[in-house]
This record gives sequence, C-alpha cells and structure tokens, in this order.
Amino acid sequence: MKKTLRIIYYIVVGVIVLSGFLLLISVLPITGNYRVMMVLSGSMEPSIKIGSLVIVKPADSYKIGDIISFQKKGDLEPTTHRIEEVRVAGGEMLYTTKGDANNASDRTEVAASDIKGKVLFSIPYLGYVINFVQKPLGFMLMIIIPAIIIIGDEVKKIYFELKKKNESN
Repeated sequence: MKKTLRIIYYIVVGVIVLSGFLLLISVLPITGNYRVMMVLSGSMEPSIKIGSLVIVKPADSYKIGDIISFQKKGDLEPTTHRIEEVRVAGGEMLYTTKGDANNASDRTEVAASDIKGKVLFSIPYLGYVINFVQKPLGFMLMIIIPAIIIIGDEVKKIYFELKKKNESN
C-alpha cells in the first residue's frame, strides 16, 4: 500500500512539473519559441487525436505535407491542419490546408504571418489534462491535492520523529 501511494505521489508530482514546464516554455517571449497547443477537434484524426497536446515551433519555411498550427485574425482558437498546397500571391506565401479527417480543403488560405509553427510532435490526451488545469476547479485541484500529500507526508515524518524522541527519553 505504501509503495502504491508513493508511486501515485511521484506520478502526480511528475505531471505537475511537466505541465508547468510545458506551459512556461510556451509563454516565454522568446523569438522562435516552442508553443504548446491543444487539439480540440477531430479534424486531424487519426494523425492527431482529439485532446492531444501538440508542441509547435516556428520554421523558416513550410512545405506540402507539413502539419501546422495557425490562427487567422478573428479566430478564437488556433487550428492545426496539414498543408495541401503552397502558392505565392503579391509576394506573400499562401497555404491551402486540410484536416486529415476532412473531405475538403479549408475554405480560406492561410497567410505565412498567421502560422504559429510546425507541429513537432503530439502527446495524445494530455491536452485534456492541460485544459482541465486551466479551469478554476482543475487549477485548485492541481494545487490542493499535491499540497495535502506533501503536508500529510511532512506531518507523518514529524510525528515519527517526535515518537522516536519520546521513546529515547
């Protein structure tokens, strides 16, 4: 039982540290920085599953077949789709994109300035965890549960030290 609790403890701490690290990396204002994004739709199934976390990095150029994340002006959430066609118009690169699970290409082209970056890899279902942590209840649970575990562990150590001290007297 103790070993199982310790394993759960380390898993929870590991998830918290990893989540914090990924979120910290994505918000630091570094040019060409990695970004962490969530895939909230099934348009890229089976390549990228719903609820996946994608790691995105800006690139100097993009080519047909690359999976990119972009956010056009007016869009609330970024989109992650595969480049299907590339063309130059008025000196600007324009990309036609399509979700792997979609029957047709996206209606409007994506300008190079709207691209957040190329998807380096995805982690299935971890986006659900990050999405939950960003909500007030999830954030509180990610703080309160580890705090209770740490405090409980420290109280237990103090109790056994006091017990050991009293027995030696």
